[in-house]
Amino acid sequence: MSEKKGFIGEFKEFISRGNVMDMAVGIIIGGAFTAIVNSLVADVISPVIGMICGGIDFSAMAIKVGEAQLLIGNFIMAIINFILVALVLFCIIKAMNKFKKKEEEAPAEEPAPAEPDEQTVLLTEIRDLLKK
Repeated sequence: MSEKKGFIGEFKEFISRGNVMDMAVGIIIGGAFTAIVNSLVADVISPVIGMICGGIDFSAMAIKVGEAQLLIGNFIMAIINFILVALVLFCIIKAMNKFKKKEEEAPAEEPAPAEPDEQTVLLTEIRDLLKK
């Protein structure tokens, strides 16, 4: 007889899987990371680029086409944001791979001491017999 699970039971089983929890943590951390990168772009990079370009504020750039207004500055900022996110992720993954490589190259444990040779074993047995 097959056991039927209700909707709640199936949901509990689905949500308690390890990969679902890992994904949820990844999404939450990704959201926080996005906020950091957005702040970096808006508060640090954009003013520097604006100074280099003679005080141009990309976010205010727009082109008027008839009645429509094309927000080119927002598009440029989205591209810069994408490049920064990709650069930061690349650096993080590169550092993690470097750390992992060092960890793999390092000896896991010290080698076991060498087995004593036949003469040492015989001398140890003689010593033990003499003690008795």
